[in-house]
Amino acid sequence: MPESRRRFLATLGAAGVAAWNLDRLDALIASSAASQAAASTPPPASAPTPGARFVRNVPLGRFDGRPSPPLGTLLGAGLDARQFFDLTTLSPDKPDTLITPTDRFFVRTAASGPNAAIDAARWSVFIGGRVRRAIDLPLAALRSDARPMGTHLIECSGNADPANFGLISTARWTGIPLTKVLDRVSPLTGAWRVCVTGVDDEDTPSRSSMPGASWIFSPDDLARTGAFLATKINDADLPRDHGFPVRLVVPNWYGCTCIKWVRRIDVVGDDEPSTTQMREFAVRTHQDGIPELARDFQPPAIDLAAVPVRVEQWMTPAGHPVYRVIGIRWGGSTPTCALTIRFTLNAPFVPVDQCTSPDATALTTWQMWSHLWRPEATGRYRIVMGVADPSIRTRRLDLRYYTREVQIDEV
Repeated sequence: MPESRRRFLATLGAAGVAAWNLDRLDALIASSAASQAAASTPPPASAPTPGARFVRNVPLGRFDGRPSPPLGTLLGAGLDARQFFDLTTLSPDKPDTLITPTDRFFVRTAASGPNAAIDAARWSVFIGGRVRRAIDLPLAALRSDARPMGTHLIECSGNADPANFGLISTARWTGIPLTKVLDRVSPLTGAWRVCVTGVDDEDTPSRSSMPGASWIFSPDDLARTGAFLATKINDADLPRDHGFPVRLVVPNWYGCTCIKWVRRIDVVGDDEPSTTQMREFAVRTHQDGIPELARDFQPPAIDLAAVPVRVEQWMTPAGHPVYRVIGIRWGGSTPTCALTIRFTLNAPFVPVDQCTSPDATALTTWQMWSHLWRPEATGRYRIVMGVADPSIRTRRLDLRYYTREVQIDEV
């Protein structure tokens, strides 16, 4: 077995990706290497200093010998499927790149079994449980009430591969607020919550996840986040791998709450046990243990986060190399641009050079930042992000979750 294949299979096994066609795998490894080589093409961006000439994009990610998974290619199937988005394609000079094309939008679970054979003409969403009268809401009724819901980011709570951090994407969504859907029924008296359930493949064995797609929300959760049932992505019907014909989108919460293939919505009691999906993702959504009751789960909100997506090398007119780090910022509930950056252990964090402060309407998507960097010596650097405002919660940045490495060979 070729060494590149062996190492890549080991990587996929650790990530829980299902068995591969080995001929296709070898082709993908070669394609991935070619794509990385092509990444040296100069981006159509303005120079960071007057008269500077673009040289190349410096490889960014990890240097542990493991090959990086191909980007924009669906790996595996069903619960074990993954497709990583290529963050290096984002550019502050090209706003259209900030909307992820649907075919490149990340995939964490692909359609398989029952959710791959859905007939939209017969699809309806059952709304029942602790209500006075249960109803079946036809897909046509959802589509007729759907409206533009804005641009929102979804990030997988397992977005942890420093080679790419590609389980994150942003799109324009069309749908109907879940609170409006619930207005069609009358919950019984007493405290209640809402369980959203999707069709899952419970027959195909998985090495990475447990079947059972459902999450329980409080009414306040739904109102505060603006959660909605999406029927379109980027102005077109949802593809099957993205939840066709209906999926839940919960702005600023991790993707495990954004249930695909929504089939039923149940009003449940305040003492409802947590679901298998909630328990599976408890650690990855920063819960304190694995709560037995849904009401004891903390909102799995995305904290303010940032990650470098590209390091550009430029040459000044005097012949001196200079580097520009370009990245994205997302999450959180407070508009801020207090991003900081450092490149070596124990070095002080310094403010990021260019960072447009978002307003409240931009908090559920991503924004770009850049930082001019002149390393003092060649060698390996670790790019770590931070936030200068201690009042802002940044759990993943505090854990150095989005740290990336870069090798500088010329100063």
